[in-house]
Amino acid sequence: MHQPRTFEVDGDAIRKERVDAGLTRDELADQVGVTPRYICHLENGTRRHMRRPPYIALRTALKTTDERLRRKPPRPTEADPPERK
Repeated sequence: MHQPRTFEVDGDAIRKERVDAGLTRDELADQVGVTPRYICHLENGTRRHMRRPPYIALRTALKTTDERLRRKPPRPTEADPPERK
């Protein structure tokens, strides 16, 4: 069966965008069509993946871009050992 496409989001970025927009969790949840608890789970990282419709609604409600909301892959550091082939 086909898995629906999901978007991995950055909870800290969602919180920052929400606060910058002057919205409470309740207000944002109402605009997105989800519960305040769902928004809380996104912000604290308990939930990282969103299906397309609520993700688009979240991005629209916050008037922001994918680059600000999507989780970025961790950057390799010099401390990481090189890959062996």
